[in-house]
Amino acid sequence: MLTHFDAAGHAHMVDVADKSVTHRVALAEGQIQMLPETLQRIQGGQAAKGDVIGIARIAAIQGAKRTADLIPLCHPLALTRVVVDFDVLPELPGIRCQARVETLGRTGVEMEALTAVQVGLLTIYDMCKAVDRGMVMGQVRLLEKQGGRSGHWQAGVSESPSSAA
Repeated sequence: MLTHFDAAGHAHMVDVADKSVTHRVALAEGQIQMLPETLQRIQGGQAAKGDVIGIARIAAIQGAKRTADLIPLCHPLALTRVVVDFDVLPELPGIRCQARVETLGRTGVEMEALTAVQVGLLTIYDMCKAVDRGMVMGQVRLLEKQGGRSGHWQAGVSESPSSAA
């Protein structure tokens, strides 16, 4: 069942008033592939616009906080924690971004974690596009979510259409 539509098929914001306040956690990841030279510039601190990873981390956190402004039917949430990590993947070559977002609330933080990853990757692209316009972002996905009625979900462990909502 798609929860963002009413009985007449009109889009609406889901009513979460009857849901319990629980500790909600979501972990998402994505990656950006680039030329080996671009990755070397990032690692060596030689990007013209500055500390690529540091700025991408701040942008990702900001993206998580602004999710309700970007995704029309998302509830604005008071986030209690946002942790963003970047891992260099020489074999890609590229960078993986992981975002863990937490709140105490009536609805989950999956969209906030996914938005954080996307904004972090977009920031890397923006900062490096002058030397590598062919970078490719992808593999963005939810890895895990905890809290709420549906409980704990982990990618590859509890895959079913009803548990993915």
